[in-house]
Amino acid sequence: MAETGHISVLAQEVLTGLAPKPDGFYLDTTFGAGGHSRAILDAIGKRGKLLALDRDPDAILRGEKLVELYPRQLTVKHATFQKLGAMLGEWGVDKVDGILFDLGISSFQIDQPERGFSFRFDGPLDMRMDHSIDSNSKTAADLVNTMTDRALADIFFKYGEESQSRKIARAIVQDRDKKPFTSTEQLAKLAERVIPNRKRGIHPATKIFQALRIAVNSELEQLENGLKAATNALANGGRLVVISFHSLEDRIVKQTFRRLTSLPIITGPAALLPQTKNVPLPFRLINKKPIVPTLEEQQLNPRSRSAKMRILERVAI
Repeated sequence: MAETGHISVLAQEVLTGLAPKPDGFYLDTTFGAGGHSRAILDAIGKRGKLLALDRDPDAILRGEKLVELYPRQLTVKHATFQKLGAMLGEWGVDKVDGILFDLGISSFQIDQPERGFSFRFDGPLDMRMDHSIDSNSKTAADLVNTMTDRALADIFFKYGEESQSRKIARAIVQDRDKKPFTSTEQLAKLAERVIPNRKRGIHPATKIFQALRIAVNSELEQLENGLKAATNALANGGRLVVISFHSLEDRIVKQTFRRLTSLPIITGPAALLPQTKNVPLPFRLINKKPIVPTLEEQQLNPRSRSAKMRILERVAI
């Protein structure tokens, strides 16, 4: 689904992965532009129910318009997906038939200069996904202007896998003593100056911006907690579909799914017991290798190129 330039990634594959039932209960933890939610709503029909969450208040406003079209089926809540258990409780449901995580940032967030997510536009160095009045999270400018060079280097290396992390961090600390960082353009130009010979097609600031965004929004911690809450909320036969867009996210998803679908390693005499060998597993992988966009989709929507989708199912025992 396209809406104001936004195209939902792996839209048909998401529906195939969730395998929605006409009277099922479903959860979209990252409403975004609502493309996936709308496809799920059309698939489950009038008897089905969908709860959509998003930490971005702008997404919730878009969701209210969709609620008008599906008043009996759709509920939209402002919340991070690590709070999905509490949101389901408010909804009056403890188990659902399918859950979707579409990670990363939406086209709306990237294309709004005032949000500060992109170095393509000049805007305030913000990067908070939740920029509501109630949010008390620090902005990217707060981190860049207050953290030590060592702490900044750790963020760039850990969350951006930036090989020049120390060099960039030292330059930031030197520059901010003269003038604090307030804009995306200011940080992007520093990156261009410090690492000017980066491979063609990849802007020198790419990994820095990714790292700061992840740090500002605690994205990896949110993902780990959200996956735990999601697996607890799946009904028998329910499916969890996760779309990730970079290796750090995908690694967490892959390791979590592997842990849930693998028997623990048991050594010593206990390993010989038949009940140890025949322990039923509560989950199974639907796809051993990640599902990726077709070449046609990548050409239509270049932002989908790095997407990987993994699917987990709770097995009825």
